[in-house]
Amino acid sequence: MAGSGNIAKALQRWDGWCRIARAQGSVNEQAAEERQERIRKACASFRYFVTAYFPHLATAETPDFHVDLANKVKRNLTIKVLVRWGRGMAKSIVCDVLIPLWLWINGEDIYLVLVGNTEDKAKKLLGDIADEFADNERLIADFGAQKTSQWSDNYFVCRERFIGAALGMGQEVRGLRKGARRPTLCICDDLEDKDTVKNPKRQEEMANWILTALIPTMDGPMRRLLVPNNNFAPRTIQGELERRNPKWIVHRVDATVGPERKPRWESKYPDDYFVQIEHDLGTIAFEAEYNNRPWVEGKVFTQEMIDRVWAPLPPLSKFRHITGRWDPAYSGKNDFNAVRIWGLYDHCMYLIASHVRQRTMNSTLDWIQDYDSRLPQGVAVHWRVESQFWNEPLRRAIDESNARAGRQLNISVVPSPKTKKIDRLLSVYPYYENGRIRYNERERNNADFIEGTRQLLGIEPGYRTHDDSPDADERAISDLAAFDRAFAFSPMIGQMSRGDSNSRY
Repeated sequence: MAGSGNIAKALQRWDGWCRIARAQGSVNEQAAEERQERIRKACASFRYFVTAYFPHLATAETPDFHVDLANKVKRNLTIKVLVRWGRGMAKSIVCDVLIPLWLWINGEDIYLVLVGNTEDKAKKLLGDIADEFADNERLIADFGAQKTSQWSDNYFVCRERFIGAALGMGQEVRGLRKGARRPTLCICDDLEDKDTVKNPKRQEEMANWILTALIPTMDGPMRRLLVPNNNFAPRTIQGELERRNPKWIVHRVDATVGPERKPRWESKYPDDYFVQIEHDLGTIAFEAEYNNRPWVEGKVFTQEMIDRVWAPLPPLSKFRHITGRWDPAYSGKNDFNAVRIWGLYDHCMYLIASHVRQRTMNSTLDWIQDYDSRLPQGVAVHWRVESQFWNEPLRRAIDESNARAGRQLNISVVPSPKTKKIDRLLSVYPYYENGRIRYNERERNNADFIEGTRQLLGIEPGYRTHDDSPDADERAISDLAAFDRAFAFSPMIGQMSRGDSNSRY
C-alpha cells in the first residue's frame, strides 16, 4: 500500500531538483520550506492537491465522491474499478488526469496506458495529462519541468518516472514496455459509441481484450485498472466487465438525488440545474445519461406495446372499482416504494396514478394521504397491502402518517399470493395483448409512470431488475379482474354497482 514511504520518496525527488535550483541561485530557504509543506499536504489530501495545483480545473469544490475514489485507488495497488458516474461528474478529468498525477507526486513510478474507443480519442485523453506536465506552472514549480525529447501525441516520457501511452481499444499490446518497465495503471475511457452499443458481440470482444490482453501487460506489484463510463445504454462494455467480474468495485454516482433532481455535486450545480436539463432532454434520455438508468427494451413487454396503451382517462366517478396497491420498501434505499392506482371501466383496466420512488415509507404514505384527500366527492380508492408486509414498523408508519395528516387512512390487509412471482408478473401480458390495459395519457411524461414502465420492460424469465412496480400492477389488475368477473353475469348487481360504484366490499 502507498504510504509515508512514498511521500518521503516524493520529497526526496523534489529535494534533488531543489538542490539544482539552489545552485543556480533561484530558490531561497523560505520558499523551499513552503514548497515542502505544500507537497506534504498535497500527498496526504486529494482535495488539497486539486486546489493547490489545478485551480483551472477545480471550478467547484472537490466533492466527496472524487476524494473517495482517489483514496480507494491510492490504498489498493491492484484495484479494479468500474467508475459509473453520471454525465457532468468529471469522471474523465479525475480518472485520466488527477488520480495518476496524485499517485505520481506520492512517489509512485507510473506507466499509464490510456485506452479510448479509437486511437485518436485516446490521444486526446492522453493530451490532457501531457499538457499538465508541460504547461502547469504550479506543478512545474514544485516538481520540476518534466517534458523531454520523447514527447508525442500518443506517447511521452517524463524526466521523473512517469510514462504515458495512448491506445485504441483492441490494438496489439504485447511487448508494451520501456526497458524493464511495464504498465502499472490502465484506464479505459470513452469506449462506447453509437455502433458499439448496438453490437453485443463487439462489446464482448472488447471486454475479453481488456481481460486477456490489456490487464496482463501489467506485470508487477502495481496493477490498477479504472474503467470510467456512465451506464447510458442497456448493454455496455463496462456492464460486460461487471458481469464477468462481480468482485470488482462499482463506484456509482448519479448526477441527481431524489425526485426533486437535487444535484449530487452541490458546489458545482445550482438546485434547479438538472430540472432544466431533464426538461430539455426528456426523462428517459436524462435518466440514461445522468443517472445511469438506461431504457431497457423488453423481450416480453415491449415499448411498442406500451405505446399503444395511452388513452384519455374517464371521470373517476365513472369507474366501477378503483384499487390502490402498495408494494412497500422499508428503507427506500435499494428497493422502490411502489403505489399503483388502477380503475375498472367498461371491462378495461386503467392505470390512473403512480408513485414509484426510492423513498421512505413515511414519504410514500404522505403521497397516499395527499392523493386520497383530493379525491372527488363520492369516489373512493380501495387501498391494499399484502399480509407479508403487515408488521409493527408498517403499522407504526401508518399511525404516524394518520397523525401528520389529521385523518384516518383505510388500508386493507389482503393475503399474499402463493403463485411463483415470475408467473404472476407474466400473467398480465394477455391483458396488454388483448387491449384491456389503458394508461392515463395525461401522465405520459410523469417520472413515476416512466419508472414503472422501465421496470415492466425488464420483466422476463431470469430477470435481475427491480420489480416493485410490476408486482403492484399485477396485484391491482388481479383485483380488478376478480371484481369484473364477479359482476359480469349479474345484471342486478351490476346495476347496483353502477349506482353505488364506490361502496367498499
